[in-house]
Amino acid sequence: MHKLEGTKCSFLLCLGMSIIICSVIYMRTRMPTEPKVLKSPSCRSFSTECKASLPGMEEGVESYRRDCQLESYIMNSRMQCSNLTRDLHFITRPLSREEEDYPLAFIMTVHKELELFVRLLRAIYMPQNVYCIHVDNKASVEYQAAVLKLVSCFKNTFLSSQRETVTYAGFSRLQADINCMKDLSKSNIGWRKVVNLCGQDFPVKSNLELVRYMQSKEWRDRNMTPGVKQPQSMKHRTQLQHREIVGSHVTMTRLRLKKGAPPHNLQVYFGTAYYALTRAFVDFVLKSPIAQDLLEWSKDTFSPDEHYWVTLNHIKDVPGNHIDGGWEGDIRAIKWRDQEGRVHNGCKGHYVRDICIYGVEDLPWIVKRNSMFANKFESNTFPEALDCLEQWHRNKVLNQTIVPNEASWLLATQSNSSSSYFNSIAGA
Repeated sequence: MHKLEGTKCSFLLCLGMSIIICSVIYMRTRMPTEPKVLKSPSCRSFSTECKASLPGMEEGVESYRRDCQLESYIMNSRMQCSNLTRDLHFITRPLSREEEDYPLAFIMTVHKELELFVRLLRAIYMPQNVYCIHVDNKASVEYQAAVLKLVSCFKNTFLSSQRETVTYAGFSRLQADINCMKDLSKSNIGWRKVVNLCGQDFPVKSNLELVRYMQSKEWRDRNMTPGVKQPQSMKHRTQLQHREIVGSHVTMTRLRLKKGAPPHNLQVYFGTAYYALTRAFVDFVLKSPIAQDLLEWSKDTFSPDEHYWVTLNHIKDVPGNHIDGGWEGDIRAIKWRDQEGRVHNGCKGHYVRDICIYGVEDLPWIVKRNSMFANKFESNTFPEALDCLEQWHRNKVLNQTIVPNEASWLLATQSNSSSSYFNSIAGA
């Protein structure tokens, strides 16, 4: 009998200890923790040129990125989404009522440089917005899996239901946007305007500034599709038939065959591939026979996304049209090679396809221009430029908010802990 009692007591003691241990483990996993610092010996401090070039980048204080192992962290991480988004410094609650009341939609077409994609997404991410990500069929299996892993952590972010193998200057690039528009049209989020991005873009305006810009007197209920009547030098793009070599390039047909006139006697315009469009205009694009006929006609043209949106936006009675808009609507800061000496003072990085890949010394021009976004950045050639602009942009976002900031929203740590700048942002 005594032996049975002893066994019973031992069992109860073990059970009690097990409950205590499990409770401690549960509480530790539930308790909020500081974001993990993804730091390695390769972490870069912000360059002297960065601190000298941009307002809000404090000189005399050595600051370092927190997440210089970002790409491998996503690839190898098995963490829960709450920890993943915290460690990657995503802002996961609305920063103002003004932004909540005007949700935006974003289309992102990506295929390489995972780190750039993550940094772009977290810069524009807000929980009231909605995001459609088109991953090119050319992307590696590892890249696709990493994007899916991150995107699945957000209820308002999803992959395009139909994917393309995107070719530079091909119809597939336009089709990728159309695919995302079809998905966004079914969204329960009441987004007001949609903006398209590529993986080498980065925001200059904060989400609050984007909302205010789009609600300004000039652009309220109006589409932004900068462009003009197609100049003579660009007419070969739509007057001669072109053929898309899938995933490679676009070329004229061997016989240089001429195309028929555009449908519905439309005047063809030439502009940028970038836009900010009202939801009513997107509905028109998806449902109107005029829009569908122009889309079909554009399949054998060169770079159709540079004439499709702007041509439709110059049709009378189309929702949100801007017939006399010209190049108005400062959507992108881009340094074109042929604009040196007129629009800008030269590229401080290097040119690729006559577009500047930005270096740090280009940043003052970008900030002064104050476009919605800037293009282009590369992580391999001039990483300091994106480091600097990203930190400047996050500082601005956190300084504009009226809600208490969270420690995980900070992108940098300081070697000089006595400095108060980043601490003041965290406690704002």
